[in-house]
Amino acid sequence: MSDSFKDILPHTEAGVMTITLNRVDKKNSLTAAMYAAMADALEAAQADAAVRVVVIQGHETIFSAGNDIGDFLNKPPAGMDSPVFRFLRGIATFPKPLLASVCGPAVGVGTTMLFHCDLVYAGDNAAFSMPFVNLGLCPEAASSLLVPQMLGYHRAAEALLLGEPFMAEAALEVGLVNRVVPPMEANGVAQSVARKLAAKPISSLVETKRLMKKGQQQMVLQQMDEEGASFGRMLGEPAAREAFGAFMQKRRPDFSKV
Repeated sequence: MSDSFKDILPHTEAGVMTITLNRVDKKNSLTAAMYAAMADALEAAQADAAVRVVVIQGHETIFSAGNDIGDFLNKPPAGMDSPVFRFLRGIATFPKPLLASVCGPAVGVGTTMLFHCDLVYAGDNAAFSMPFVNLGLCPEAASSLLVPQMLGYHRAAEALLLGEPFMAEAALEVGLVNRVVPPMEANGVAQSVARKLAAKPISSLVETKRLMKKGQQQMVLQQMDEEGASFGRMLGEPAAREAFGAFMQKRRPDFSKV
């Protein structure tokens, strides 16, 4: 069994596909193989008429620490057909209801993917952060567009420029999550709502989602492309090299000369 099939567990039951991040020993940090597995699962869910709803979930202690830095440095995204961009486009264009259950840290893409979900349920231990600037990089997943839209510019600037965590109650206040519950209950709540949605007419669900997202989907995809180009360029620049070098050497980065 390949690592991607151990680390990403898709399971379909009663019209609901659940995609479980299952690399808890590595804080559910995401590798290229995991992105590919998630992209494949979304494509399969879109094509399968028996799948009416998708839920992405982690563990009650951790949703995702973001990219696996070692894997990311060894296999940086090579163009817009790379696994990470396949996954990001997949969640941005997924036509059926897409839910997430988030407990513990949700770092980087662990947070930005949520802006593409229709419903998000969080444990009261959830901590959301987008520390791209701290890595010498820029936002991804169209978060430079979607975060200001949801949070307002000043709170978005605080989240994206400082990159510091904000907790579940703050996420509830700005509308990033629908409900905050005890961590042991979050996955169950998301599953319960998913089953409720799966019992509704799929044509109505899909058309309602299409109409809600129609006005900005092209903007989202364009923003993803622009962010991706900037992200790839910045990945080879001195600030990112210093940030990743400091991470691997377990020291504080020094940006005074970059």
